[in-house]
Amino acid sequence: MIPLQDTVRSRSLPVVNWALIAANILIFFLMVSTGRGAERLTTLFGIVPARLLSGNDPLGWLTLVTSMFLHGGWAHLFSNVLALYIFGDNVEDRLGSGRYLLLYLFSGLAAGIVHIVFNPTSTIPAIGASGAISGVLAAYFLFFPTARVITLVPLFFWPWFVEIPAVVYLGFWFVSQLLNGVLSVVVGAQALGGVAWWAHVGGFAAGLVLAPLLKRRRYVRRVYVDEYFPW
Repeated sequence: MIPLQDTVRSRSLPVVNWALIAANILIFFLMVSTGRGAERLTTLFGIVPARLLSGNDPLGWLTLVTSMFLHGGWAHLFSNVLALYIFGDNVEDRLGSGRYLLLYLFSGLAAGIVHIVFNPTSTIPAIGASGAISGVLAAYFLFFPTARVITLVPLFFWPWFVEIPAVVYLGFWFVSQLLNGVLSVVVGAQALGGVAWWAHVGGFAAGLVLAPLLKRRRYVRRVYVDEYFPW
């Protein structure tokens, strides 16, 4: 399933969301431009749990931040940017730009820490904005439970466009990450392609906790003509 659009239109300019999208894209292109140097940058700025916990990491815990802005390929970048584009603007609209940035960064930090906890001996660099974006998805899950996600389902080589309730789409996504995380512990992360499942789980859990705390107390509830009620 490929998400294409949601049914909630933001009423404010999502400055931070666009800045995050631009930063991720720009840094990716800079990495690609270095050729083989991209691998060295990934190793240096990515989260390497074993190296970090040993105290021999030149950047130390700073890699929890730098790793958020690195991606391992076009598909990795595209999926993260698409998720930010669809869900991030509405969450920023609800929280305000400053608090939205805090949600994003702290969710990413939590994701990195959870990844380290579950993979303390890993020497493989973990990179990507997925953990931070998971926190954004969690906030959307809480703030817009009756919204719909317009989704492309390539069924039998024929595209189907369906509207899926946001709570169903995001709930299913989270459960899939959790199940894959548990499976990675049982059979080993390497067997599942090295995806940082627990980082996604940690980021989502952090978002569930942080979003209500960061929500503006005097937020004026707006009427969205294209949103499903109540919320």
